[in-house]
Amino acid sequence: MKTFDMETVEKFTGRPGFIGKFIHSEGFTFAQWEIKKGTELVFHDHPHEQTTLLLAGKMELGTADKKVTLTPGQGIVFAGGEAHGGFALEDCLVIDVFCPVREDFKKLQQEQK
Repeated sequence: MKTFDMETVEKFTGRPGFIGKFIHSEGFTFAQWEIKKGTELVFHDHPHEQTTLLLAGKMELGTADKKVTLTPGQGIVFAGGEAHGGFALEDCLVIDVFCPVREDFKKLQQEQK
């Protein structure tokens, strides 16, 4: 068992407009993001399945073919390799769960220390 307190998890500030906090298990990465209003989430893809849940704010998120506007309590699932991106219409608080583990996020955390 592993416990954590998001209030004490180290912040990652390597992307303008984003503040991230990451928890890694052996099988997945849990990420909490604070995203500033007006921040673009540049279209990208990765091999990880991604489940996104918007906790606060309002954001547009989707693929090149389909975009949705998320409000608190709404989410979206992207398959591994599915290109996606969006835009923060308001200040947002977002939870992402990635499977498998985001080794690149682990590396970014280590480099920031």
